[in-house]
Amino acid sequence: MQSITAHPGDAAWLAFGFFGTALFGSRFIIQWIMSEMKGRSVMPIAFWYFSLAGGLVTLIYAIHIKNPPFILGQALPLVIYGRNLYLVYREKAAERRQTA
Repeated sequence: MQSITAHPGDAAWLAFGFFGTALFGSRFIIQWIMSEMKGRSVMPIAFWYFSLAGGLVTLIYAIHIKNPPFILGQALPLVIYGRNLYLVYREKAAERRQTA
């Protein structure tokens, strides 16, 4: 295994990759906490924001290390996370129109 400090900036990139993974993984902690608070299973909007942010950071890292399977595995789900955010906001806009 290569040293993480073999080249200047390698440690920073590795930390960036770990940050993306932590950001992405924290979405489940948020979902769990919100579900416990509500007493039922819920999917808070923060779940999708953390999915999008963590996926994007991890994608940038995957591009940096030039790993095609990793790049593809991170890039494609970003569309789904974005679509889910769009659906959430579309539903909220429809609810506002109905109550107005």
